[in-house]
Amino acid sequence: MLKRFTTLTISRTKEFYRDRSALGWNILFPFLVIIGFSFIFNQDKQTQFKVGELQNSGTVINREIVKNYKTFRATRFIEFISFADETPAIDKLKHHRVDFLINKNTGRYWVSSTSPKGYMVEKLLMASISSKNTITRKETITGEEIPYIEWLFPGILAMNIMFSSLFGVGYTIVRYRKNGVLKRISVAPVRTFEFLTAQVVSRMIVITATTVVVYAGCSWLYDFSNRGSYLSLLVVFLLGGFSLVSLGLLVASRSSSEEFAGGILNLLSWPMMFLSEVWFSLEGANPVVITISKIFPLTHMTSAARSIMNDGATLSEIREPVIIMAAMSLVFITIGSFFFSWQKSR
Repeated sequence: MLKRFTTLTISRTKEFYRDRSALGWNILFPFLVIIGFSFIFNQDKQTQFKVGELQNSGTVINREIVKNYKTFRATRFIEFISFADETPAIDKLKHHRVDFLINKNTGRYWVSSTSPKGYMVEKLLMASISSKNTITRKETITGEEIPYIEWLFPGILAMNIMFSSLFGVGYTIVRYRKNGVLKRISVAPVRTFEFLTAQVVSRMIVITATTVVVYAGCSWLYDFSNRGSYLSLLVVFLLGGFSLVSLGLLVASRSSSEEFAGGILNLLSWPMMFLSEVWFSLEGANPVVITISKIFPLTHMTSAARSIMNDGATLSEIREPVIIMAAMSLVFITIGSFFFSWQKSR
């Protein structure tokens, strides 16, 4: 059994790295995204902003402030999010979940020095002040700020794992079934469990290797820092990758049409990519959207990886997303194995 399993795992891994275009894209794509975003966000060209406003915090010290704030609040393309307490609001600002924070009663405001959007909102606020005598006071953010690129980086790694997991397993098995490879394997002394396990292990080896290369390369280029444990980060990425590989197996369990499987995988991957906070925060979004985002493994992998890399969180502190990913993996792999078919469905 061990020999058969080892042979299947090695042959599947060789098939992947011999496909130079697929291997190159898995490594090159995250670099292109990071480079592109670092260029874009250095140009201050963003046009949509999130401003946190503190409610019922402080006595109005100048009626002119209230008047000017109404003018500022009427600015288009700004979303205002209410906060009751200052401390959690500042934490949201440091983690780029809001771009700007202001106390509308006292005129105090906070802005991250690493946020291009925050810089633009500050300029808009200054432009709305009608009198030079109006009191506004910029406050310093206490604690370490998180640069936007460092906030983005865990999401890019997670997204790369998602595409490699879903298409690297799901699409491949469908192709095997369509061209008869699975039918030939089915008459060999190979159990379904052995075959599927080999697919999972092979893909996990590829995911781990490419993620390490991308992480090391981007860290060298941009001097990213991981404030948590590398072992914890590895556990999160492995568990997230396993849940997504299992999802890919579920999609490919019976399908023999590459077009159909590709459509289902795209139907899963694109909403997952945009609703899992890879590119932007969902702070202030419709509660229905936030609820939908939590059904995706990518959401929990990105959240857990960010907590480790940006905040230095331990596995015990991120146990909720870890447990959810483990549960999803168990459900996906169980259902996928149950419905798996070696031959084309009639």
